Amino acid sequence: MSTATPRQAAPFASTGWSLGDIAVRRIDEIELPRQTGPWLLPAATKEVLDEASWLRPDFADAEVPRLASHSFAVEAGGLRIVVDTGIGNAKPRANPAWNGLDTDFLERLTAAGFPPESVDLVITTHLHTDHVGWNTRLAGEEWIPTFPNARYLTSRTEWDHWAATDLDEARTQMFRDSVHPVRDAGQYDPVDVPDQGREVAPGVLLVPAPGHTPGQVAVELRGSDRRALISGDSIHHPVQLSHPHIHSCVDTDPAQAVRTRARLLDTLADTDALLLGTHFPQPTAGTVRRENGRYRLLAEPGVEIAATVA
Repeated sequence: MSTATPRQAAPFASTGWSLGDIAVRRIDEIELPRQTGPWLLPAATKEVLDEASWLRPDFADAEVPRLASHSFAVEAGGLRIVVDTGIGNAKPRANPAWNGLDTDFLERLTAAGFPPESVDLVITTHLHTDHVGWNTRLAGEEWIPTFPNARYLTSRTEWDHWAATDLDEARTQMFRDSVHPVRDAGQYDPVDVPDQGREVAPGVLLVPAPGHTPGQVAVELRGSDRRALISGDSIHHPVQLSHPHIHSCVDTDPAQAVRTRARLLDTLADTDALLLGTHFPQPTAGTVRRENGRYRLLAEPGVEIAATVA
C-alpha cells in the first residue's frame, strides 16, 4: 500500500514576516500526523496542555500537540537562503508518514520566489531525516542536489558527530540519499560555530543549540527593524514554553536540551523578537512573554509576501 501524500490542489501562498531589511517566509511541506505529538513529546499530556489554555486551538487539539514540517526561505543581503529542507519526496523511510512522499514543496518554494537554481545558501540546523530531505531530488535513479548553485552549511560539531557514529540502516539510508550526494558534489560545508555564534550571511547567524543533537544550531536573523530566531528542534512545540523541561524522545542529551531551551527563551522573553518554530503549526511564529513564572507565545501570524523576481 502506498504511503505517499497526494499533491494538494490548494493555491500557492507564501506566508512571511518582514524584519526590515530581512524577509522570512514559511514554505509548507506537510502537517505531521496526529500521533506524532504523543510519540515525540510523551510528557505533553492532555493535563499538561490544559495548563496552558493559549495553546488551543492553534497549537493543540483537545488531547495532543499539533506539529508540522516546513522550511523557512530567507532573503538577506541580496541572498536567497533556505533553512532546513524537510522530509523530501520519494525518499524510502522507515516512518510510514514520511515514506515516499509526493508533495508540492518545490512548487511552493518556487512560487515564493525561490526557484531551486536561485538559492545561494542552505542551512541545516541538524542532520535529522526531517530536516535534510529536500537537500536532494531524484533524477532518473540518482539523487542529486536540489539546489545546484547553493553552499550547504551545518555545524562542524554536528558533521563530526554523525561521521563518528555507528548508524542504523534507516539513518544510513538518509545519509545515502540526502547528505552524501551533496557532499560528493562538493557543496556541503561544515563550519565552526563558536559560543557567540557565526555570521554566515548579512544579519544571519548560526547560534549553538545543542542537546537535541550535539551540534544543532538555531538561526538568528538580525533585521534592521527586529530580530527573529528559527528554533530548529531546540523547541519542537510551544508547549515547551510553558513547560521547558519537556524534552523530545529523540534528544541525544535531554538535560542539555532543557538548558539550551531555557537559555534561548530567556533571550527572547519580553522583547519584540520573533520565535519561528521549525515544527510549530500555523501560525508558526510569535513573541515570547513571561507569565506567572512561565513563558507563553503571543502568536503573530505572517502576511502574504509577494514573490521577488529570481
